[in-house]
Amino acid sequence: MTIHNLYMFDRHGVLMYYGEWNRKRQSGMTIEEEAKLMYGMLYSIKSFVNRMSPIDVQEGFQCYRTSKYVLNYFETPSGIKFVMNTDLHSQGVRELLQQINSQIYIEYCVKNPAYKSGETIQCELFKTKLDELVKQSPIFKS
Repeated sequence: MTIHNLYMFDRHGVLMYYGEWNRKRQSGMTIEEEAKLMYGMLYSIKSFVNRMSPIDVQEGFQCYRTSKYVLNYFETPSGIKFVMNTDLHSQGVRELLQQINSQIYIEYCVKNPAYKSGETIQCELFKTKLDELVKQSPIFKS
């Protein structure tokens, strides 16, 4: 099991944080361009799922699978969006994204008086704790 990368977007689609662990291939774009492309795709997929679902979708879009990786998606009630790309065999990713939100983002950003909502996350403690949590996860493989 492998975690490739993590994107965090605010409710307006601004990239707040990008982390990379076991990504083997680069896109050839800057992180900013890649983030805009990712957010646009998420917006489109969410809209498609909500409109085309034959039943009332409570959770909505949670992931999509390709032949090479899985894009996992979690959105908080406040509109913070977490996107984690993993390999095909990773399980429990949604729970990991919820942990990142509750144990890392809320603790080291939301409760930090120096952090302004919607800004790029610069807090070294956030980055260190996130890296520790991801690397301790059973999903992570170096």
